[in-house]
Amino acid sequence: MPSTMPQQQAPLAIDALSRGDALSAMLASHLAAVGAVAVAQAEIDRAAEWVCAALTAGKTLYYAAAGSSGLMALADASELAGTFGIPTQQVRVRMAGGVPADGVMPGDTEDDAGDGIAAAREMQPGDVAIVVSASGTTPYAVGFAETAREQGNGVVAIANVAGSRLFQCADVAIAIPTAAEVVEGSTRLGAATAQKVALNMISTQAGILLGHVHDGMMVNLIADNAKLRQRASGIVRRIARVPQAAAEAALSASGHDAKLAVLLACGVDIDRARERLARAGGRLRDCLPGRNGET
Repeated sequence: MPSTMPQQQAPLAIDALSRGDALSAMLASHLAAVGAVAVAQAEIDRAAEWVCAALTAGKTLYYAAAGSSGLMALADASELAGTFGIPTQQVRVRMAGGVPADGVMPGDTEDDAGDGIAAAREMQPGDVAIVVSASGTTPYAVGFAETAREQGNGVVAIANVAGSRLFQCADVAIAIPTAAEVVEGSTRLGAATAQKVALNMISTQAGILLGHVHDGMMVNLIADNAKLRQRASGIVRRIARVPQAAAEAALSASGHDAKLAVLLACGVDIDRARERLARAGGRLRDCLPGRNGET
């Protein structure tokens, strides 16, 4: 009699493939992981709203995760200041075992739910957390999320398994079901790729909602190196339609605040420019001459 038990798909023996085919399988896995994020776009947008509201109110955004999920969270968090000018004191990364030094990342720390609970207790009223776990059951991540939710903090959960425990304590649940990994059990591959895309989308959408992107440009960047100072100059030139010398003079007068420099380059005096930006919540588009009757 034939078996009625469901048949599990055999794992891909990637090590038995030719080197070219192995690389093709890896690439196909990553592309499929990126595509899997599409089903969560509505939840990603809601998550961005939560992040925007917290940052606008001067609250802190926490990222919490373990292992490869923690590395994806760390990468996203670390870029918020330079890209969008988010004050560093408003962003915190809490990773099981701490942020790894010299590439050393012990695996047992993800099982320490107590450490996650203790980390969540650092949060203040109004703070929001993005908690990431491939399985949605990692003790550190679940402990952090449950505690944050019990405290009344907002929780955005990202996991690669629908219906996982992590989602039970989330205000926004972002499920990104990814296919079996080409190296079984290694969530640093497809699952982590999908998490990185989702995190990048949340933070970029939040940056847009905060008014830190104008015509696709990073108008709230922190120009703390030669490349970014050059980029800031280009931003002012393009938006204000002025030559480089005028853009650089405006940046110097504004303390290298690109939004303020744009308005100075447009002929707005510095006090009125600051007033306009404050009134518009930092949204440059609403401050430019010709907008809302402004001159």
